[in-house]
Amino acid sequence: MTSQQEVIAAGRSVLGIEFGSTRIKAALIGPDSELLATGSHDWENQFSERLWTYPLEAVWDGLRDCYAKLAQDVQRRYGVRLIRVGAIGISAMMHGYLAFDAAGQLLVPFRTWRNTNTAQAAEELSELFGYNIPLRWSIAHLYQAMIDQEPHVPQLAYLTTLAGYVHWQLTGEKVIGVGDASGMFPIDTEAGDFNHRMIGQFDELAAARGLAWRASAVLPEVRVAGESAGFLTEAGAELIDPSGTLLPGIPLCPPEGDAGTGMVATNSVAQRTGNVSAGTSIFAMIVLERELSKVYPEIDLVTTPSGELVAMVHCNNGASELNEWCGVFAEFANALGVEADTGVIFETLFRKALEGEPDAGGLLAYNYLAGEPITGLAEGRPMFWRTPDSHFSLANFMRAQLFASFGTLRLGMDILAPEGVKLDSMFAHGGVFKTKAVAQRFLAAALKAPVSVGDIAGEGGAWGIALLASYLVNGGSRPLGQYLSEEVFASAELDTCVPSPEDLAGFDSFMERFSAGLAVQRAAIQIG
Repeated sequence: MTSQQEVIAAGRSVLGIEFGSTRIKAALIGPDSELLATGSHDWENQFSERLWTYPLEAVWDGLRDCYAKLAQDVQRRYGVRLIRVGAIGISAMMHGYLAFDAAGQLLVPFRTWRNTNTAQAAEELSELFGYNIPLRWSIAHLYQAMIDQEPHVPQLAYLTTLAGYVHWQLTGEKVIGVGDASGMFPIDTEAGDFNHRMIGQFDELAAARGLAWRASAVLPEVRVAGESAGFLTEAGAELIDPSGTLLPGIPLCPPEGDAGTGMVATNSVAQRTGNVSAGTSIFAMIVLERELSKVYPEIDLVTTPSGELVAMVHCNNGASELNEWCGVFAEFANALGVEADTGVIFETLFRKALEGEPDAGGLLAYNYLAGEPITGLAEGRPMFWRTPDSHFSLANFMRAQLFASFGTLRLGMDILAPEGVKLDSMFAHGGVFKTKAVAQRFLAAALKAPVSVGDIAGEGGAWGIALLASYLVNGGSRPLGQYLSEEVFASAELDTCVPSPEDLAGFDSFMERFSAGLAVQRAAIQIG
């Protein structure tokens, strides 16, 4: 046997599974964190009764398909059946609302992070707690249901996230990782648990409405990275692998959110480190050295999987509008009879942007397919506009579209500058960075800081949660940051881009137009 076959056959490989917004992905790694095999399953959210959701049947169908493909990949590559692994980790998109009664029955369809019907609840809770509660947080969903007097609320017995739900079904344990928990309810970083003062305040709201349950009883138990979170039961093993090949008894690490796994996968869990993840949405995570001086509605405060305080700038809109425009150019190429690979079209257009003027020639674009809380817009209106004296060229057009992908993120990061937030390193990952030194260069100008990219993110969140599962069984007493630096990223090779004065000035000029043009965005929403 090869060393990899021996690792798998001996049950020393580690499995990570992440439920992303468009794909469920599994990653199997060895003791050295090397990626051994993968599996994936595509899925899409549904807009039902004016709320974004995924049916729970789709969760389990997707998990089984994803795992089956992973097992097939193992068999194909190594000729070994996947019977047992050393540890398992479950991760998923954060926030949202999964509410169950005492019998474990789902009370209302899963409400995802995309739903923005919680404005009143978020505002009232933020004022009550003196702490920013974003619209997508689980506690905002719960309080909005209380305000709306939804009939299911009195029956509530358990509230969790998607990762927490899957973990519960696999292990029987109602626990959650601290990073994922920090997207449900504010965390006391000293205690590594939900903020008990705020729990008491929320319980008073529940009591005033005649509700018998209390928040401390319906929220999951918080665990930090490295702590045991239960073992795979026989029923849980069957949920993953109905063939009965996968054996129960495997330890699981605390379930985590996609923000936490992104931090782990980019070695961004230590203070003064950060990462940017760009996809359907775009967000930056910066591990803070101290608490911020006041509450900022635009800044979410979450934690790393080990409980360090993190400032999160979350923008609902990322690269989707950029993808739409590249799709239009692909259609044009096809109309000319030119068959070009999608990747080639993207790279060609991205590289063309490098020829544009530093400020995109006076052009302006907005990538707002959905509402954007950071700029106070309840709905999205994608937009491109120019003045008669602007320089309209393909290069400037593509540069403007790329700038637009980072514009709202820049507005959020500008809020942190007066707080004295420092960054030693910023890592960027996501499909938009595949074309070397294009989006990375523009992001560096947007953030006014060096930005690194590389292959260290592996399979993204699935790899990140696999690393947390590996840390559970291999970390010993070392802090998570030390374990990652010593065991996973010691020989990592990164490409780092330092923003030039010309790029900095050009992006600043674009942002002046971007900020001023928000009035046009608001007017467009009023028009319909």
